[in-house]
Amino acid sequence: MQTLKIYSWNVNGIRAVLKKGVFVPFIKEHQPDILCIQETKAKQGQAEIDLPDYEEIWNSAERPGYSGTAIFTKIKPLSVAMGFPDDIVSKYQLGDGYGDANNEGRVLAAEFDKFYVVTVYTPNAKDDLSRVPLREKHWDPAFLEYCQQLEKKKPVVFCGDLNVAHTEDDLARPKENRGKKGFTDEERAGFDAFVAAGFIDTLRLFKQGNGFYTWWTHWGGARARNVGWRIDYFLVSAYLKDNVVAADIHPDVMGSDHCPVSVTLKV
Repeated sequence: MQTLKIYSWNVNGIRAVLKKGVFVPFIKEHQPDILCIQETKAKQGQAEIDLPDYEEIWNSAERPGYSGTAIFTKIKPLSVAMGFPDDIVSKYQLGDGYGDANNEGRVLAAEFDKFYVVTVYTPNAKDDLSRVPLREKHWDPAFLEYCQQLEKKKPVVFCGDLNVAHTEDDLARPKENRGKKGFTDEERAGFDAFVAAGFIDTLRLFKQGNGFYTWWTHWGGARARNVGWRIDYFLVSAYLKDNVVAADIHPDVMGSDHCPVSVTLKV
């Protein structure tokens, strides 16, 4: 039985990370079998990436320089799906005053032999919480239903920037941030629904307590002081729980305001 390393990273602009000279060295050091990226802010071909061992799959936003996801994989997928299927789009009506969230390149799924890998860049609730209704009533239930649809065929590994800290252990200053974007009751309930549906937060199989963060504000030396939030996750179907042999965050990898997260599976 071999192991498979899957990584996820919100790069906050693939061109910016490439320009900083950190993206290819990160891949060469960590050697992910599958790498999921969020917030690419680019279309395929707008970034010169020399990674001959990887197949690239991009789901870019219709709006230039915004949002977007991608999967780089050494293993050729059996199939690929971009965005939500039509039945979920019509059921959940994913548009709001900011636009149609399903046209923002936020969901990308790749089918492999034994499971699906889904990467997601969840809409941010906004400072004024104006996108909380989209999250609560539309996006979070739509994403859960989509993963459950896929689960009927084979287990699911989903990862990405979920733009929520699930519990008080998932951010350095929970009291000061309760009710603010990323830590509202509505957003946290969306995560609770994933757990209630049987999905497992893989990092918590190995690490308990606080201090494990994946995003830091640029202000006040927050990253150096590790005053952060854990908003980037790997969740797996309950069926895969015993296949998870490691789950980590990689705060030493610079280049973005987020750091990569990873999971290693026995396959």
